[in-house]
Amino acid sequence: MTSVNRWLILAIVSSALFLIVVDMTVLYTALPRLTHDLGATAAEKLWIVNAYPLVMAGLLPGLGTLGDRLGHKKLFTGGLVVFGLASVFAAYAWAPSILIAARVLLAVGAAMMMPATLSIIRLIFIDERERSLAIGIWAAVASGGAAFGPIVGGLLLEYFWWGSVFLVNVPIVIAALALAVLVIPAMARQSDRPWDLIASIQILTSLVGIVFAVKELAKPAPSYGNIALAALIGLLALALFVRRQNRSAHPLIDFTLFRDDRFSAGVATAVLASLAIMGVELVVSQRLQLVLGLSPLQAGLFILPIPVGAFIGSPITGLLLPRWGSADILWRAVLVAAVGLAGYLALHDATEIYQIACLAGLGIGLGAAMTAASSVIMLSAPPDRAGMAASVEEVSYEFGGMLGITILGSLMSAVYSASLILPGSLPAAEIAYDGLDQALIVAERLQGATADELRTLARAAFDRAFVVVIAVATAILFATAIIIRAQTRRAHLSGQR
Repeated sequence: MTSVNRWLILAIVSSALFLIVVDMTVLYTALPRLTHDLGATAAEKLWIVNAYPLVMAGLLPGLGTLGDRLGHKKLFTGGLVVFGLASVFAAYAWAPSILIAARVLLAVGAAMMMPATLSIIRLIFIDERERSLAIGIWAAVASGGAAFGPIVGGLLLEYFWWGSVFLVNVPIVIAALALAVLVIPAMARQSDRPWDLIASIQILTSLVGIVFAVKELAKPAPSYGNIALAALIGLLALALFVRRQNRSAHPLIDFTLFRDDRFSAGVATAVLASLAIMGVELVVSQRLQLVLGLSPLQAGLFILPIPVGAFIGSPITGLLLPRWGSADILWRAVLVAAVGLAGYLALHDATEIYQIACLAGLGIGLGAAMTAASSVIMLSAPPDRAGMAASVEEVSYEFGGMLGITILGSLMSAVYSASLILPGSLPAAEIAYDGLDQALIVAERLQGATADELRTLARAAFDRAFVVVIAVATAILFATAIIIRAQTRRAHLSGQR
C-alpha cells in the first residue's frame, strides 16, 4: 500500500472518530437550551448525556471481537450508516425519551466504528515509527475531539436550533462512507471466531445497573430499594460476565492481558484521564452558561485551550514514544494534567489568561497520557487480536467518560441539592432542588425580588458544588499519577517490556 493511501485512510477513520467523540460532549453547551425546550428533568438530562457512552461501553467488547470475525472494513462502513441515520433521528426528537432512544442508536453505530478505527491503523501501518505517529494522531482526535464538542455545539447554537448538533454529522458521514468504500482495503478476518452475544448483554446489563444506582443515589430523595436492586443486578451481571470470559476459549476480553503491569497501567490511565476530561467539561460548561451567563459559543470558546493542548501534546508524544518509551510518559503526563486542573481550581475566578493557561496544561497532559495509554494497550496484543485490544482500549475511554459524567455529574447534583436552602416564602420551588436549570425555569415564572433571590441562591449552591467536583477530579488525577508510577516501576523491575 502506498504511503499516500495509508495517510488518507488515517484521515478517513479519524474523521469518523471525531464524530464519535464529539457526540460525547457536543450536548454540554446545548443542555440548558435543550432542557428548557424539551422540559427535561435533571434525571432525564443525565440520561440524555450518559446513554451514549454507557451503551457504547457495553457494546464495544463484543463489537471489537465481531470486527475480527467479519472484517474491520465491513463493521466500520456499517457503523457509519447506522450513525448517520441515528443523527437524523436525534436532530428531530420531540421528547426527552425519544432523544434518549436516538442517543442509544447513535451509540450502536459508534460502537461498530470505534474498534475498527484503531484496528485499521494497527494493521495498515507496519513501520513502528509511522504507527506511533498515527496512534498519536488518533489519540489527539480522541482527546481533542471530545474537548471540541462544546465548541462545535456552541457555534451551531449561535445560529441554529439544538437539533443542528446532530444534523451536522450527516454530510461528514456521507463523505467518509464514500471514501471508505473506495480506499480502505478488505482485511484478513478470523471467520471461525465466535461472537458471544450473551456476554455482550451481560456487560451492558452490568453497566446500566451500576450507573442507575449511582444516579438514583444522587437524587434529593433517593429510593434506597431501587438503589439496592439496581446495584445487585449490575454486580451480578458483572460477576457472570467475568466468569464467562474466564471459561471461554474465545473471550471478548482476555483478562490474562492484565497480568502485564504496563497494560494495566495503560488501561487505568485511559479510564481515569477520560473520567477527568468528560466530568470536568460537563461541569465547567454548565457553570459558564448558567452561573456566569455566557452564550453557548462563548462557553465553548472558553474551553478551547483543552482541545488545543491535547492536539499539541498527543502527536508530539507519539513521536517521542519510540525513543522514551511509555512508562515514564504515562505518569508524568497525568501529573501535568493534575497540576493544570489544580491551578484551574485555585484560579477559576481569576483573570481569564490564568484560567486559559491552566486549561491548556490540563489538555496537554491528558492528550499525552491518552496517546501513551493507547500505544501501550495496542502494542501489547498480537495482530490477530487487534480488534480485542482496540475494544479494551476504547471501552476504557468510554467507561471512563461514563464514570466521569455519572460520578462527577451525580456528585454535582447531590452537593447542589444539599447546599441549596430556600426560604419558605418562595412558592412551588421544590423542583429548584433538582438542578440549577430547573431553578432558573422556576425563576422565569416569578417576578421581581423573589425571582432574583431564587437565582442568587441557586447559583451560589451550584458554585459550591462546582468547587467540590473540580477538587475531587484533581485528587483523582494526582492519585492516578502516583499509582501509575508505582505500577510501571514494578513492571520495569520485573523485566516486562
